[in-house]
Amino acid sequence: MAIDPTRFCINRKIAPNLSIEEFFQLVHKLGLNKVELRNDMRGGSVTDELTHAEVKALAQRYGLEIVTINAVYPFNQINEALLAKTEGLLKDAQGVGAKALVLCPLNDGTPVSEEETLAALKTLAPLFAHYGIEGLVEPLGFRVSSLRSAVKAQKLIREANVPFRLLLDTFHHHLYENAEAEFETAIDINAIGLIHLSGVEDSRPTSELTDEERIMLTEGDLLNTTTQVQRLERMGYRGVYAFEPFSSVMESWQAEDIEREIRRSIAFLQD
Repeated sequence: MAIDPTRFCINRKIAPNLSIEEFFQLVHKLGLNKVELRNDMRGGSVTDELTHAEVKALAQRYGLEIVTINAVYPFNQINEALLAKTEGLLKDAQGVGAKALVLCPLNDGTPVSEEETLAALKTLAPLFAHYGIEGLVEPLGFRVSSLRSAVKAQKLIREANVPFRLLLDTFHHHLYENAEAEFETAIDINAIGLIHLSGVEDSRPTSELTDEERIMLTEGDLLNTTTQVQRLERMGYRGVYAFEPFSSVMESWQAEDIEREIRRSIAFLQD
């Protein structure tokens, strides 16, 4: 399997100790050209202490495309605070030149009806259109998540008649027990806007896995990420793959550790 390197993207979650410019430098050094930014980093904002213009200029200097900002949460609980947060992130996305903004569902065990999620999608779509930013809906596979299924997420997007696409995360796909049964026959591969990749070696029961267990790809990856990617390629996916590990082990990583892990993970997918 040979994937064009321009299809690989690095989520800033992998580099909690690097400034935005240091992160951009590292991705450029790797010969890659896509990044994801976040609103949950240590600095507390998408741009840290930088202005939108400064981040945009840095991306241009290092030849990088800002694919997304992660994330609006919980997108399917519409209230004034959520709308204000969303508009702030849309302004961030527009200001730094990001193409899309990620939408994550409520993930605390509170039930959210399909009708509520549909209404949220319909409410948010005009706001995204106003700022010229794409919405990517990311189902979360945790048992407490209010939207676990990628197939259901696509169904709701279609029913809402909004121009959003699916963000498929291989970790969350693994967590959702019905994912395999419905995937190949019901997923619309052409309506996937981004794939998030990570790996897990921890052998605890799937239902007990958390973000803390998410690392980069290894030979012992229990998510079978390489197999998931092979199937996506076979089914015709030609979009971007973004590496998004979450483990606190990355707090101790220096730039050379991050570079090594990214190179190794890409090699697993290219073999």
